Amino acid sequence: MRRRLVPAFAAAAAAGVLAFATPASAAPADKPQVLSSWTQTSATSYNAWVSARANQGTWSAYGFDWSTDYCSSSPDNPFGFPFQTSCARHDFGYRNYKAAGSFDANKSRLDDAFYADLKRVCAQYTGAKKTSCDGTAWTYYQAVKAFGVSPQDAPAA
Repeated sequence: MRRRLVPAFAAAAAAGVLAFATPASAAPADKPQVLSSWTQTSATSYNAWVSARANQGTWSAYGFDWSTDYCSSSPDNPFGFPFQTSCARHDFGYRNYKAAGSFDANKSRLDDAFYADLKRVCAQYTGAKKTSCDGTAWTYYQAVKAFGVSPQDAPAA
């Protein structure tokens, strides 16, 4: 009799485990922490995001939106300053926090991280070129602070 109960119990237990298993398409539970770690103002956060972006397949289970229009309707590399990657990370933050339903709570930090990224670009220059880059970075930052909306909420062109 015990032999029959054990297999029956094992089958029932296995069915219970399967019933509570998350679907393969569900994002890992640490998705909010990973998203947060890639959208901070630090160079470490920026570098981690750049590395992840280069290896998106590794993060496919998370379902992140990696799409970008870079600097939207502004030049991606104004006056030769390479702002494109900074704009892509900013888009990443906007798109993914919007999808998570927590865009408004994170917009200010995302904009600040964008500005920090732009300032790091400008740090490679000196003299008048650095001054020009810093001024351009400030202008881009002020624009996203004032007018930045999540891409899904932007008016159609």
